[in-house]
Amino acid sequence: MIKFFLLPVIASVCFVSGNAQFFDSLSVTAGSLGTAASKSYQPVWLTSNRFGVITDKQADLSTNLSIVNKHALTIKEYLDDDLLVHQNNIVFSYGLNLVNNNHFKNSIAEQAFAKLEYKNWSLRVGRFEETLGDVDRNLSSGSLGVSGNALPIPKIGIAVTDYTLVPFTNGWLQFKGSFAHGWFGNNRYMKNAYYHEKTLYVRIGKGRFKVYGGLQHYAEWGGNRGNKQLERSWKGFWDVVLVKQADDGSVGTAVNGIQPSRAGDQRGLIEAGADLETDKLIFHGYAQVPFESGEEIDTRNRSVLAGLAVSFKESWFNKIVAEFLYTKNMNEFVSVKQRNSYYNNGYYRTGWEYENRIIGTPLFMNRTTASHYFSDIQPFDWNAAENTIPGNLNIVDNRISGIHVGAQYTVNPVIAARTLFTYTRNYGTWYASEFEPVKVQFYTLQEFTIAPVNSRWAFKLAAAVDFGQLGANAGAMLGCSYKIF
Repeated sequence: MIKFFLLPVIASVCFVSGNAQFFDSLSVTAGSLGTAASKSYQPVWLTSNRFGVITDKQADLSTNLSIVNKHALTIKEYLDDDLLVHQNNIVFSYGLNLVNNNHFKNSIAEQAFAKLEYKNWSLRVGRFEETLGDVDRNLSSGSLGVSGNALPIPKIGIAVTDYTLVPFTNGWLQFKGSFAHGWFGNNRYMKNAYYHEKTLYVRIGKGRFKVYGGLQHYAEWGGNRGNKQLERSWKGFWDVVLVKQADDGSVGTAVNGIQPSRAGDQRGLIEAGADLETDKLIFHGYAQVPFESGEEIDTRNRSVLAGLAVSFKESWFNKIVAEFLYTKNMNEFVSVKQRNSYYNNGYYRTGWEYENRIIGTPLFMNRTTASHYFSDIQPFDWNAAENTIPGNLNIVDNRISGIHVGAQYTVNPVIAARTLFTYTRNYGTWYASEFEPVKVQFYTLQEFTIAPVNSRWAFKLAAAVDFGQLGANAGAMLGCSYKIF
């Protein structure tokens, strides 16, 4: 499937090589990031929310070659104060980011995409960097939906990428959203499973104060394992899209008499918030409430990621984000017998993970991450015999509470910086005794980006320290990039 996405992108790049004068913003960049740590693994914020390109090795080098371009297919011209303005109307863009890491053993296409865009509307195909939700991509601990922690999932879909006016509402109502179909691949328990994604957000207000609400829905469905093939038909697709009760072939695997209520492994979140702009500040408040079944769409659900972002206008201190995360509630208020386990599933046993990285908040731990702290927790081999891989046990720490703070600021005109500090209380899962009693852990990061004026070079320097009852670790990152074209 990745080859399918790569071919048109590579063909476009080859065409551009001989016809660059017809394109608008071709950029070719090469770079490398080196990481080293005091333990056999990296501190959390050196690897997390970086789209899976930094390995969790004690020392490694991640080298990349990036090619991106945007080409205006149509250009609109109009007069503004007697000046002729050229505005791109329909834009075709594409990108390719090739990454080599893991001691030169792994070569991956972290991005390989093509997009056709009209204003905020976008048709997209391929693998591309994207976070979903109204949390800050650089300073947040990470959305509970798609945070940018894992390698991007290849998909094809349509999106309204920013809030767009709804006709006949006099500017008071705006919306954005996405709908996509993707592929999970083979590195998981259920092979060749499909990925479903849809989001919808609505915002009210046209002045300095606005409120919004939205929904994110995700599913893994239609996979196979051995002789077992789950539903992959057009009907099966709509069963997932419409969140219908349906037998997709997994009903016969019920545990303790509890049948799955929906086709596939489904989850999502409800998000709401508000924006306020003053002469000097911009406030953005948000709250995400996750659900793994319809039972959790309930006012009694106390699990939440709540945050406040404050942006400073015309100041060296750009933005600060503060978040509170609490996920101990789950659906225990409904029935202990049917208690959920966030990001886990009894049949789709890999859960909300892609290529060994959690897709949502990186503050949860899968078995790969937890193996750094507990010798009796080891990652599953997804190609092993079925009876050696228990369900609901890949994400081993999903009951946590914590506080996260992130800040972004400018040291001088060529040096930008960000600081992250996170405090967590880790309770494991309903089944993981390793986290009893509760384990308190801290994660920190200090990062600098240096981009000299009128230079093709850019540099990155970062240091991170983790400490607490799970263990102590320190690490550093040093990198550079060079804009070839």
